[in-house]
Amino acid sequence: MTGKEILNKVKEKIGISTAEPDAGKGKSKMSKHITHGYHMVEGKSAHMMEDYVFAQFKQVGDNELGLFAVFDGHLSHQVPIYLKAHLFNNILKEPDFWSDTENAIRRAYRITDGNILDKSQDLGKGGSTAVTAILINCEKLVVANVGDSRAVICKNGKAKQLSVDHEPGTERENIENRGGFVLKYPGDVPRVDGQLAVARAFGDKKLKDHLSSEPDITVEFIDDGTEFVILASDGIWKVMSNQEAVDCIRNIRDTKLAAKRLNEEALNRNSTDDISCIIVRFV
Repeated sequence: MTGKEILNKVKEKIGISTAEPDAGKGKSKMSKHITHGYHMVEGKSAHMMEDYVFAQFKQVGDNELGLFAVFDGHLSHQVPIYLKAHLFNNILKEPDFWSDTENAIRRAYRITDGNILDKSQDLGKGGSTAVTAILINCEKLVVANVGDSRAVICKNGKAKQLSVDHEPGTERENIENRGGFVLKYPGDVPRVDGQLAVARAFGDKKLKDHLSSEPDITVEFIDDGTEFVILASDGIWKVMSNQEAVDCIRNIRDTKLAAKRLNEEALNRNSTDDISCIIVRFV
């Protein structure tokens, strides 16, 4: 059985279509001005595509939620697939999601990570970063992340990073307090225990004692100056600054085309990683 056939069987097992498009778009029913689009590009590495996206508007009673996420796997297709199927469900199942959204997200992240570790025999030894954004009634944006996938918002033409890049070099003290170490080998990139180039992630059972899955969370309110938000894997951020990414697509109103244009620019700058990008436009 080929690697792709195995991957498709895993998708079928957890309820994801095996024919996932590499681009798509949608729009809010609550506000005709708010749209989203996404685009994905497989990198030049020897492994299969390890990025996955989730992007949809969902009606929950009288409320509308925009649910957006980029999952960037490492040594794993299965963990990001699992996250795509389960993370938002776990968040929305939290009883105090509406009254205490931030803590509900933190608990759901921990619960989901625990579920992944419990299923490591089926999901494999790898893991995944994640950046998620929940747009509540077109007014409040709640961004959470573990790892180095990133969320950047554009307000009045200026880029503002909403997520935190969880790099081993900057979280060395926490890693060492957990009994781990940070080593710049192989290569010149700081790695947890000399293996993983991010300090926080889902999964990674063998490194979990030294690796956190606690998200950083930022809340941003949508105002008249809010133009759009970018969620993207590090295949973009390795070769572009936040402001360069914003400037690249600011004048492209079609969100799917904007996501594609941003990915193409990353490729033009010799990004070799898998690239996934979601654009949510507010005006």
